Amino acid sequence: MAEKKIILTGDRPTGRLHIGHYVGSLRRRVELQNSGEYDKIFIMIADAQALTDNADNPEKVRQNIIEVALDYLSAGLDPEKSNLFIQSQISELTELTFFYNNLVTVQRLQRNPTVKQEIQLRGFSDLTASAGTAETGTEPQSGDVGRSGAAGYIRGGAPNKPAGIPVGFFCYPISQAADITAFKATTVPVGDDQLPMIEQTREIVRRFNTTYAPVLVEPSALLPEGESCMRLPGTDGKAKMSKSLGNCIYLSDTSEAVREKIRGMYTDPGHLQVSDPGKVEGNTVFTYLDAFCKPEHFEKFASCFVGKKVSFSFASLDEMKAQYRAGGLGDVMCKNFLYEVLEDTLAPIRERRHKFEQDIPYVYEVLRKGSEAAREVAAQTLAEVKRAMKINYFEPGVLDALIAEQSEKYR
Repeated sequence: MAEKKIILTGDRPTGRLHIGHYVGSLRRRVELQNSGEYDKIFIMIADAQALTDNADNPEKVRQNIIEVALDYLSAGLDPEKSNLFIQSQISELTELTFFYNNLVTVQRLQRNPTVKQEIQLRGFSDLTASAGTAETGTEPQSGDVGRSGAAGYIRGGAPNKPAGIPVGFFCYPISQAADITAFKATTVPVGDDQLPMIEQTREIVRRFNTTYAPVLVEPSALLPEGESCMRLPGTDGKAKMSKSLGNCIYLSDTSEAVREKIRGMYTDPGHLQVSDPGKVEGNTVFTYLDAFCKPEHFEKFASCFVGKKVSFSFASLDEMKAQYRAGGLGDVMCKNFLYEVLEDTLAPIRERRHKFEQDIPYVYEVLRKGSEAAREVAAQTLAEVKRAMKINYFEPGVLDALIAEQSEKYR
């Protein structure tokens, strides 16, 4: 019997989804969902994981669950084809995490490059630089001067961030392994920056199956196809789209908001005059066009290239890039074209979102049913895990045998 092909993927509900999410994962999920190649697709709203660095603001996570769900549905995820669920409602995931903790060392977690990157990104700092000051509230000793600030905080962390790394956040690769293995996912769509996380899951699977019994499935990573599916930069040209940086175009943005954000978009700082040759590389407008532009857009939006003094006719993005490099093609024309291209994708999503916003009970019913179905699957895996670990003491048939064995022992 062939192994079932199962996908597990998801997002942290810390804000509305933006076009970076769409290009990096959401668009591909819809394609995979509609391909018919997979037996099951589980898509998780990872609220428990979001709480690992938002523990002091649970309302932020709570409010954004519906935002992410609305973005999912409006982008084309179909509850009839994909199982949408909320992570925290599957208590079996926590129990699996607890058992997997025993299979991973602190040193192995510390070597995970994704963990290191995420710790730095969120401004957490390592307590090892000034042991004792944060946990005890004591003043740093003379040898710690220059490494520590006020008691309880360490220089190098984000402002007002408690010193040290929350245990839940530090151990989230183990939690992620529980998420993946609970549904026996064979495929996990990720960016290349997440490959160390998948490898850690594979290590946990191998360790468990060798130590106990071959119960868990070893997953494979599914990487984006082509550079245009990689992470989009922010509208300001910075490497990452971030709500805090104000450089995102959200899937739920109004048409006018999209237009304004594109008008202020970073291009080529050396392209001062329309006649100047321009650089395409590192130019955010062209990076976005790489991700969204289709050949038919040049005919559909040909009016964007008709000006008072000069007009162009392009058949492809390569032709447009060549003209920009040669000079004569202004940023305003390029941005007007990008706006139309983006709207071709975003307008239908916006329209569907508005429809779902008028039926919030339906959205929550989708999440409730999806969570119930997901929990049934996770419960079955947990039962198999406990059976392999021989901690299923009160399972039918096991208790009688255990009583008989122990009774014989003490006769």
